[in-house]
Amino acid sequence: MELSEFERRFEQLETKLAYQDATIEALNQEVIKQQLETDRLKEQLKLIAERLKTHQASIIAPLSEETPPPHY
Repeated sequence: MELSEFERRFEQLETKLAYQDATIEALNQEVIKQQLETDRLKEQLKLIAERLKTHQASIIAPLSEETPPPHY
């Protein structure tokens, strides 16, 4: 191969590498955003679960407060 052929191929590789670097950086930023969103959603789910647990506990009366069934 001639030197110009090597130079052309080398330039193509450099171009591909530059595009790959840009793509990797864009994907990395997207992963970071998704991780932050996942963390936020996990925290919201935890709060909702705690509220639901508290709410359910306040709805259900203790056995001592329950009225007996009509057949007693």
